[in-house]
Amino acid sequence: MGKKFQLDDVIEAQQFDRDTLSAIFEVARDMEKIEKNSSGSRILRGYLMATLFYEPSTRTRLSFESAMKRLGGEVLTTEDAQEFSSAAKGETLEDTIRTVEGYTDIIVMRHFESGAAQRAATTADIPIINAGDGPGQHPTQAFLDVYTIEREIGKLDGIRVGLVGDLANGRTVRSLAYLLAKYKDVKVYFVSPDVVKMKDDIKDYLTSKGVEWEESSDLMEVASRCDVVYQTRIQRERFGENIDLYEEARGKYIVSPAVLEVMQKHAVIMHPLPRLDEITVDVDRDPRAAYFRQAKNGLYIRMALLKLLLIGW
Repeated sequence: MGKKFQLDDVIEAQQFDRDTLSAIFEVARDMEKIEKNSSGSRILRGYLMATLFYEPSTRTRLSFESAMKRLGGEVLTTEDAQEFSSAAKGETLEDTIRTVEGYTDIIVMRHFESGAAQRAATTADIPIINAGDGPGQHPTQAFLDVYTIEREIGKLDGIRVGLVGDLANGRTVRSLAYLLAKYKDVKVYFVSPDVVKMKDDIKDYLTSKGVEWEESSDLMEVASRCDVVYQTRIQRERFGENIDLYEEARGKYIVSPAVLEVMQKHAVIMHPLPRLDEITVDVDRDPRAAYFRQAKNGLYIRMALLKLLLIGW
């Protein structure tokens, strides 16, 4: 056991200051060395992690499970807890958490309701990691995004970031905005269809932290200025029955070779994935396409967080 980690749970990006983030990134770099060693590590041997996912997921769930196994731990998993758990019978989230925590040492949870992760953390006596709560937050995605930006661009202070796509419902861009506000001389551009513009709470938060932001409808202009173009998909599942609004928003902003032509040579394109048609596949060949490297970085960040929450520094 090392020195205890400062937090009991990982629920939202606002819990973390830049010093803690830098320290987590150092641990993530150590985790990268462990992952490259084929024999892996046994530091979490004897620990069990439950992945309790009420919404579909591929990357997040598998990267958490891979992270746990690469550190010698074991995994209990349910891929669609909304349909294939007692939630389908009407069991409350709180009762589910009280039950599952009796089987495991840490719970990684994705839920369709904003605030569900906080409810789980209030209920549980073991660590809870928020792997996405509806349109709320996705803090571990934001950690890996900032980690990726630092590795790709070489700095975090003084960067220009364009957030593109579904900004109203995108928990990844909300969490990322909170973290970007911890760095100096950052400017954020919001590029989105009118029906999915960034909500005022994020804009007000950035303003309160002295972060300059600007809304634009011109992706080409923003791409020419930015160090990072962070594209997101228009999320069909967040529109409910409003198919017309979804169709209105979809396909308006697409990263294509034409966008690459105006981007700076050092700049990168990121995406939390999965993508649909918002980044054309011919962009993948460009070295500035960082989204698959970004996804791999998620493994190192999640290995680091599991280690810190379970056994400390």
